[in-house]
Amino acid sequence: MTDLFSLLATGSARAIGAAIAAGDITSLDATEWYLNRIEQLDGDINCVRSLSPLAREEARRADAERAAGRVRGPLHGVPYLVKDNIFTLDGCFASAGARALATFRPPFEASLVARLREAGAVLLGKTNLTEFADFVSEIMPAEFSGAGGVVRNPLGLQYGRGQGSSVGSAAAVAAGFCAFAIGSETQNSLQAPAIHSSIASFKPTPGRVSRYGLIPLVPSQDSPGPLTRTLEDALVVYQAIAGADMQDTATLADFTEAAGDGVSLQGLRIGVPRRFIADSVMSESRSVVFDHLLEKLAQAGAAIVDPCDLPAAQPLHEVRSCVFRSEFGASLNALLERLAPCGITSLHHLIAWNRAHPEAIPYGQSLLEAAEAAPDIRSEQYRRDRRTDIALSRDAGIVAALRAGGVDVLLSPGAAAAKCTGKAGAPVAAIPAGQDAEGLPFGVTLYSAPGHDRLVLQAAAAVERAIGKRLVPRLGGR
Repeated sequence: MTDLFSLLATGSARAIGAAIAAGDITSLDATEWYLNRIEQLDGDINCVRSLSPLAREEARRADAERAAGRVRGPLHGVPYLVKDNIFTLDGCFASAGARALATFRPPFEASLVARLREAGAVLLGKTNLTEFADFVSEIMPAEFSGAGGVVRNPLGLQYGRGQGSSVGSAAAVAAGFCAFAIGSETQNSLQAPAIHSSIASFKPTPGRVSRYGLIPLVPSQDSPGPLTRTLEDALVVYQAIAGADMQDTATLADFTEAAGDGVSLQGLRIGVPRRFIADSVMSESRSVVFDHLLEKLAQAGAAIVDPCDLPAAQPLHEVRSCVFRSEFGASLNALLERLAPCGITSLHHLIAWNRAHPEAIPYGQSLLEAAEAAPDIRSEQYRRDRRTDIALSRDAGIVAALRAGGVDVLLSPGAAAAKCTGKAGAPVAAIPAGQDAEGLPFGVTLYSAPGHDRLVLQAAAAVERAIGKRLVPRLGGR
């Protein structure tokens, strides 16, 4: 049983699914183990917002289906958690981390949750997140939300300012509280928590996975995706949740996909953007670690083009856009007006509620107030800023660098390219790669042009096999 406990705490979702399929453990056993581990250890981490009262029932159903000969795929019976901005119908709240919405029960279910049920996965519950996906205050650390409190990194670190809002999902995977988790990213909210938690993640091209049933931040950039222990797991989960959905018309777009089957490092061309990307986050000690990883990739057969800079790197670094503020204000107003969660009917109403309850927003609400005052999404300023974002990040950014360098993918240390990949709508995989000289988690992100999701996932899995290394927390429990 010790080996099974180790598998559940640190193993891949694929391996856990295989153990269930082989009869080494039942889905109910795995579910009970995770629920007990959360009860034992989450008091010190606080990454789990709520547990589903239906988890055991779903696990029993998964076991019964398997016994009857109906197997739904590699995730059949595998337990997972979702970020608390995702709607479920299991009785759990959907607060987006806001105390004003702390007891909101959504009236419908997110499409991605329905797809995971179809895949046979077992929903354990919800994870804490940075409040409103980190768009409340310019000084609020990623670890905090009014509804959930402080999430602690299982590696003993702080989730500081700007380290991405899917911190609870990342912490849960790192701590061994689930086989995988679902988060969401607008700019860095999957990749940054994954890197800082020493796990893997994948942000799909926006429109590849339905956003129906998610509390929005910036709809033109929002994209839910998996946090996992391996990139192979990320591919399996992505395949389960991706696809067209009439409830989110962005999923109906016709993407031109690059070949992504059987990708290996042999002959893979990897570009390294330096100016205003890698250079902006590198200390001397981190540069040594990063350069060593590049050498290992070259030794494994990859062709490294270094530097492979974005032509528009400097203006992209300097640009200040209203897109976040304008889209957040418009999309949140639409959701609040439609659903009136906890009686909150508008962004203006939410801001007023927070002013009346200052203890709920100890870091203030400067970003909420900026969103209320932002240009309308029908304004010329918004349209101009969005065109500029796309031109600099995608056309004269990622796509231009890929073409100029003749490369398949781009690679950066940590979440250094997050601003660019977010605005461009590029798919991004985060790969844990050990630690730096100070003992802090280190990792890289791999990305390419929008729509090239399978290529990025396959290439990232190959990169992971060459340089991937997780730091596993020592938490105790069993």
